[in-house]
Amino acid sequence: RLGTGATFLLLPVLVFLAVDGSFASKTFQNRYETELAENGIYQLFSAFRNNSLDYPTFYKNMEEQEALGELRTLLKTKNSRYVEDNPTDIERVIGSASPEKRHNVVLIMVESLSAEYLGAFGNTAGLTPNLDALAKDGLLFNRLYATGTRTVRGMEAVTLSVPPTPGRSIVKRTNNDNLFSLGFVFREKGYDTRFFYGGFGYFDNMNAFFGGNGFDITDRSDLSAEEISFANIWGVCDEDILGRALREFDQSASRKKPFFGYVMTTSNHRPFTYPEGKIDIPVKTGRAGGVKYTDYAIGKFIEEARRHSWFDNTIFIVVADHCAGSAGRQELPVHSYHIPMIFYGPGIVPRGVNTTLASQIDLGPTLFGLLKWQYHSKFFGKDILASDFTPRAFIGNYQRLGYLEDGYLAILNERKGLAQYQVVRETMHDAVLVPVAENAELSRKAICSYQGASLLYQRGLG
Repeated sequence: RLGTGATFLLLPVLVFLAVDGSFASKTFQNRYETELAENGIYQLFSAFRNNSLDYPTFYKNMEEQEALGELRTLLKTKNSRYVEDNPTDIERVIGSASPEKRHNVVLIMVESLSAEYLGAFGNTAGLTPNLDALAKDGLLFNRLYATGTRTVRGMEAVTLSVPPTPGRSIVKRTNNDNLFSLGFVFREKGYDTRFFYGGFGYFDNMNAFFGGNGFDITDRSDLSAEEISFANIWGVCDEDILGRALREFDQSASRKKPFFGYVMTTSNHRPFTYPEGKIDIPVKTGRAGGVKYTDYAIGKFIEEARRHSWFDNTIFIVVADHCAGSAGRQELPVHSYHIPMIFYGPGIVPRGVNTTLASQIDLGPTLFGLLKWQYHSKFFGKDILASDFTPRAFIGNYQRLGYLEDGYLAILNERKGLAQYQVVRETMHDAVLVPVAENAELSRKAICSYQGASLLYQRGLG
């Protein structure tokens, strides 16, 4: 009986490992037969496991060679050269005529921080005095757009510098390690690299993703009881995880190692609970309290960092993962992707406001441009501060993929459809989109960008 039982238990495991989503497509030539064959419990578990949609099957596309050739043209810049003549390879060497700098970098990704909450964007409620001060004394990018509506999308965009591919974020997929990432670029330059998260990093596969892409990990499980002053269902409060980060940075500095720290906050998330007595908004009263407490925690962190030896050699970056809401009257409500990004480093980062339309995926290349680094790149992002930067942004949800440029938005949908709109008005709270006739060049840029990202992800992005 034991042998028979073991066989029956082993059978579903073998099927899970050996059967993939290509079985039905290889069996039938007719699309409708394929879709009918794929319906049911098998496809449910296949979707759960893979978290992705096959781009060529569901979206408007070009011949592979053509799409990747167009992509190489889009990604080429004055200070780059392709490593190979192979039209399917986007690896480039980014050059610099100036000596490289080895500044420390601290990246704070803030949960659900829509641009509309900051005084720097016109908010008068006084929720972000510390972030507004950083924006005033640093470099504020005030036309930056998130790629998606979930934290893992923001992580994917910043860490891998790729547009959103259909389905769930790469962070949550299988076989997502050893990709071309910020972590590996920093490690090649001799940096300590660490990802900090106040919650348990197995959530949303964060530990596996960052651990497999060039980062050491510090999450809630690494904090001692003495290090935790407050916690809720999402994790320890932002003060606690930022305090731990300070101590880790001190250790790197004591070894005379430059460091790159990536901190993901959690306090600006329902149920909006945080330590009492820190701000003038009671806990559990809504988003305003979450925003103001996170602002308080970041301000406290910066002030404490000023007293450390490494502060004067450090660039601090604050960026949101996504906006607080994604609902709207349109397929892709443009205003619901508008987020802040601040580069702050007294004596290192020039003060000012950059009004260029840009994307989350441009963070890494822009940072490396400031550091004057020469490096190999497979990133889709570019240096926003470069003279030949093309203003554009990528926005999407689980199925719709948007490409925004020069006031026009192209949207690809999962029925091989493509629609274009003019953004005739956009505020912090709304956007008006008017359907327009197709612009072939805009369509080609959208298709080659998203198709190229999907193709290269399938090939490893490594």
